[in-house]
Amino acid sequence: MTAPATTDSEYDDSSAVPDEDARRPASRYGVPALAVMVVVGLLLGYAGGLLTPRLTRPGDASVEAGFARDMTTHHAQAVEMSLIAYRSATLPEVRQIAVDIATGQQGEIGAMQTWLREWGLSPTGSKPPMSWMSDGATVKDGLMPGMATPQQMTTLRDAKGIEVDMQFLTLMYAHHLGGIHMIDAALDETDNDEVVRMAQTMKNTQQSELNNLRQLQAQAAKG
Repeated sequence: MTAPATTDSEYDDSSAVPDEDARRPASRYGVPALAVMVVVGLLLGYAGGLLTPRLTRPGDASVEAGFARDMTTHHAQAVEMSLIAYRSATLPEVRQIAVDIATGQQGEIGAMQTWLREWGLSPTGSKPPMSWMSDGATVKDGLMPGMATPQQMTTLRDAKGIEVDMQFLTLMYAHHLGGIHMIDAALDETDNDEVVRMAQTMKNTQQSELNNLRQLQAQAAKG
């Protein structure tokens, strides 16, 4: 079964950008405070996973296990990019979306790692990354769809000023598109209610963030 392709135009909806007045300015958070928020998100994700009953347990080579492992890796890079942007980006709105992405995806990592423990599975499996996707998605240079290369990550870390904003927004936009491709594959192939619920939540969140990232790209381009 082939996961549907996602295009830029599908999510280019300016109406999805939240009212600036409703957003908490990122400047209110210090770096230590953000670190605490990320840890809290992780713990809440673990707690959510532990409190959810499981009637069946997916196996080591299952779609569910593969999705949890690979999406954990995918999310981890998004968290890293977001922390860089929060620390160094110029626009307050870019720093704010970085906070949102870092805390949200860290919580999802916690939930997915809890699934694996409750299923009696290792955080890493014996199968190659992405082998759970029936459409034969390939891993290029060890990277899953949308992930930034080591060189791109180095460039982001070394960037200064508005270049941090521009590079982060570009990399995260591609990252979300790749993540949605993986999420769609999981939604097509699993009948596990818990995985379906979280995957759909991830997709909804990332679609909304795609719209916001696109708007912020236009804002950053103006300097």
